[in-house]
Amino acid sequence: MKNYTDSDYALNKTNKSVIVYKFADGIVEVTLADYLAENPDKTKADFDKLKTLSDTDYLEQDRKDYRHTYKNVSLYGLDETNICAAPPPEDGLNEQPEQAAIKKQRRDLGLQAFNKLTKIQQRRYLLYHVKGLTIREIAEIEGAHFTVIHESLQAADKKIKKVLSKG
Repeated sequence: MKNYTDSDYALNKTNKSVIVYKFADGIVEVTLADYLAENPDKTKADFDKLKTLSDTDYLEQDRKDYRHTYKNVSLYGLDETNICAAPPPEDGLNEQPEQAAIKKQRRDLGLQAFNKLTKIQQRRYLLYHVKGLTIREIAEIEGAHFTVIHESLQAADKKIKKVLSKG
């Protein structure tokens, strides 16, 4: 885990009146007074816009760093991951015709179940299950209340389960 006491993201986030810039040779902090002295035609509102932009950039970068490093695995721990390893490509070539037919039947049944949903349910189902958006994010995108989205997704799941149970 990061040491947030030394993090430029933490410095930028905790100091509301300072914009933090990170360079290869160090960190520079720009205060409101410094900004206004350098830019006499600018106002505190301009500084606040830059501060908001800076906070957003640092947060986005911090999340990207987390996503990237969260997936890293130590080389020493790879011996225990043989269960997680992908099967060799040649295993797929030797697939039996019955297995291929079963896979096709499952795909067709899944598509049939998905096609039973309304267009709105399909869109919400894909946003939630494929894109990984939260119910609140979908509600914000669509301008709807989150309970409406939640009920729509529940109804979609119910329809899909009904079709799949018949198949």
